[in-house]
Amino acid sequence: MQNELGADNLQIIAVAIDEDVEKVKAAAEGINYPVLIDAQHLLSELYGISNVPTVVMIDENDRIARPNWSASGNDAFREFSGIDSDRQHDRIRRWVREGDAGTTEDEARAAVPDYSADDEAAQLHFRVAAELRRRGDDEGAARNFDRAAELAPHDWTIRRAMLPLRGEDPFGQGFFDLYGEHQAAGSPYRGLHGY
Repeated sequence: MQNELGADNLQIIAVAIDEDVEKVKAAAEGINYPVLIDAQHLLSELYGISNVPTVVMIDENDRIARPNWSASGNDAFREFSGIDSDRQHDRIRRWVREGDAGTTEDEARAAVPDYSADDEAAQLHFRVAAELRRRGDDEGAARNFDRAAELAPHDWTIRRAMLPLRGEDPFGQGFFDLYGEHQAAGSPYRGLHGY
């Protein structure tokens, strides 16, 4: 998309919500746009992102033209996620070339509701847990990770991010257990559904 639409003033910026710099570097090899690392998960808090991958389309006036929508750059996980990257790429093309983001301002505002008190507390507990982990306080980290998960059980940016921070494979059994819980709850998502 960057190669195709860069001349039309599209600038893609990827943000890895991760703290493993070397892993992100390896994954970003060959990518021709900036890849930032958000080890503190600030972006997910600021934009209300509850799952990844998520796209937020921001126009040249720093206005959110299309808020959070689950998207993928390719079809590698299409069978698993049901996401058709071609349709998503077409949505981006229409926005860049025609100014059609596919949503009204009111729809955009309504798509990402304000955080509840529990959501805010979960974000705080997650940040405290991550910092305690960095400082070597595994017991304190575990206690705060558990509380964050209890307060926001379907926030994947918290729950899935915990897996590697707790020494679990982010695509191992814990991931599939989390995915099953998420599906059983109706696949909640803070943002727009569809393309």
